Order: sequence, then C-alpha cells, then structure tokens
Amino acid sequence: MTHEEQELGLLLSRVFENVVMTEEKSLQKGYFSDLSIAEMHTLDAIGPYEARTMSETAQSLGVTTGTLTVSIDRLVRKGYVIRKRDEHDRRIVRISLTRDGKVACRMHSKFHAVLARHILEPYAEDEKDMLIRMVSDIDEFLTAQLVRYDDEEDNEMSIRKTARDVAAQQRRREDNG
Repeated sequence: MTHEEQELGLLLSRVFENVVMTEEKSLQKGYFSDLSIAEMHTLDAIGPYEARTMSETAQSLGVTTGTLTVSIDRLVRKGYVIRKRDEHDRRIVRISLTRDGKVACRMHSKFHAVLARHILEPYAEDEKDMLIRMVSDIDEFLTAQLVRYDDEEDNEMSIRKTARDVAAQQRRREDNG
C-alpha cells in the first residue's frame, strides 16, 4: 500500500466517522434528542411529502420490511410517523410523517446544508466544482462496490453497519497491519 493510499483510507474513515458522530451529537443536543441517527434517516427515507409504502421505504434504506417495522413502531410511539392501511388495497401499509416528523426531517436537511456550506465556504468556485466532482466520483465508486457486495450475498438485503463499527474495524486493521 502506498503512502497516498494509506493516508486517503485513513481520511475517508475519519470523515465518515466524524460526519455520523457530528449528526449524533447535534441530535442529542437539539430539540429531537429522542431520535437516533437511524431513526432520523428513516424519517428522511419516508420524506416530508407523500405517504410511502413500507416496502418502498425499506428498499430505499437497504433493510428488510421486518427491520423497518421495528423502527416504524418506535417512531409511531414517539409521534413522528403515522401508519395507515391503503384505502384501495388493505394489504398495503402506507407511512407518512406527522407535523413533528416533517419538522425533524427539515432540520436534518438543514444540518446537511450547513455542513456543506461550511466545507465549501473557503474555496473558490473552480475548487468547489472540483471538490464536488471528486466526492461524486468517490460516491459512484462506493455505490458500485455496495451493489457488487449485495449481489455476492445472493441478493439478500444487507443491513449497513454503523459508522462506529466500520471505523473501529478499519482502526483494528491498521493497528494489525
């Protein structure tokens, strides 16, 4: 492994961990301290506009409908989500956000906007464009890898590990390597 590869690997792990940890800490200190990061991402996947089906939402999160059901149960109890049977097909369950769920979703979007603004702020326009292109390339590569790994798992739905698990695993590899 080259020095550049090692440094980039470390930086990517650290950025990933820091973004998630910053999200968690901002939630803990804010109005929505009763929500976990996973629950907030579930609210984002449901979205503030139209009701979605459980299967659509589970697919967009990369989890099974059973896993999503547990999360939705908690979010309904906390007052962030409404669950209703479809009027035309009672087999279909639709979920949507309550007023508080929509506010939480908007605040989470604002968190990401502020984060992006502060990262981009010191750069000139051409540097901003280059940074966005590079991060986009990284995202495309990682998305392709995820699809490849999912295909290798005989098309079973995979549950994504938390940032802490991934970062801890990376640190163990570096410590042993």
